[in-house]
Amino acid sequence: MTTPKTPAAAGLPALPVSPPASQPAAFLRHLYDVAVHAALPAHGLAAHLPPPPPRGRTLVLGAGKAGGSMVHALEALWPADAPLSGLVVTRYGHVPERPPGLLQRVEIVEAAHPVPDAAGLAAAERMLALTQGLTADDLVLCLISGGGSALLTLPAEGLTLAEKQRIHRALLESGAGIAEMNCVRKHLSRIKGGRLAAVCAPARVVTLAISDVPGDDPAVIASGPTVPDGTTCAEALDILARYRIDLPAPVHAALQAGALETPKPGAVAFAGHAVHLIAAPRQSLEAAAAAARAAGVAAYILSDEMEGESREVGRVHAALARSVAQRGQPFARPCVILSGGETTVTVRPRAEGVPRGRGGRAGEFCLGLAQALQGQPGVWALAADTDGIDGVEDNAGALVTPDTLARARAADLAVARHLDRNDAYGFFSALGDLVVTGPTHTNVNDFRVLLIQ
Repeated sequence: MTTPKTPAAAGLPALPVSPPASQPAAFLRHLYDVAVHAALPAHGLAAHLPPPPPRGRTLVLGAGKAGGSMVHALEALWPADAPLSGLVVTRYGHVPERPPGLLQRVEIVEAAHPVPDAAGLAAAERMLALTQGLTADDLVLCLISGGGSALLTLPAEGLTLAEKQRIHRALLESGAGIAEMNCVRKHLSRIKGGRLAAVCAPARVVTLAISDVPGDDPAVIASGPTVPDGTTCAEALDILARYRIDLPAPVHAALQAGALETPKPGAVAFAGHAVHLIAAPRQSLEAAAAAARAAGVAAYILSDEMEGESREVGRVHAALARSVAQRGQPFARPCVILSGGETTVTVRPRAEGVPRGRGGRAGEFCLGLAQALQGQPGVWALAADTDGIDGVEDNAGALVTPDTLARARAADLAVARHLDRNDAYGFFSALGDLVVTGPTHTNVNDFRVLLIQ
């Protein structure tokens, strides 16, 4: 597997005219924009494309929130006289505007995320049909990015789409980590966990991926449809039992018997295949850190692999920020602290009559952060998903300011009450502190930045 290269500086979002101290919110949004820009597929795709054309056909298959922009980048780079066709599925509303004059050669369709729907099922069925008749002279280019687990859905034998949707919802609300969720998803699918690549045999498969997972493991990105899977049916059963998620009896029995096992490392079907990461979380954090330093602010990256409950990760960040603000430890201020990864939200039970909260991981991180900061002067923060959508809402994330708690009290907003019902959206919307970007057409997952002045 090859890793992404840092993109060229050309086209980076411009720095705010005013220094960070006078416009902290604009400065934090600038760093987010830089991080997103670094992950756009147009920057990393060219270095990893195989030389065209093969002796046979070139088939493009793929799934993920960055699918549309990956297709456009590929179509622009692939020689006009070299055959290119295929099908890629992305999230509703995530197909970017086609660049003027760019000929469409690969079909892009849309489906639901984070809970799969019939459109995603139809796309998966069509992809399997397209692999029929492939030969050793053919090349399959697979464009894979975060979100592909839901977008590319093909339930295992004996499992209906409705049952798959129920299991997806339960996993999303359970607090399970992404690797745990995708272990289950792979074993309850006929296309994930290496199965897509296996049906492409004997054609050569080259996977071009944008990582949205801690550790950048291609087997976890979009549940690894084109790479071998090292997890097992037994592990999937253990995860389902841990989070108390039921299965239909026949499917449970099939897992127990190992009948739904995935293709494993070393399988002949993967011989000659290649995987290239064209963008990853660390790359985006480093780009944002470089932009902060260019503005004269020291920058520190904690990790691009942070996991855990979003609100608790927020509280840990708050403790660090307060230490820097009050004692200059472990970093001197002014400084920027960055982190990435994929946190989780465990949806709390609601009392009867209490409305369901709205919000995603980034918003819940900000709630936990704001609560633990206790109004600490000089600390500003932004947390947002790099795909532009925090969960299923229309915001990317939220902004925390030194007076967040004071403004909340004046508006009769209680942080604890909003945390109890996972309602970060309602809290930050009322304060006017949602970060709204629209779809960014890439996805390297969580982006968090704190500015301590």
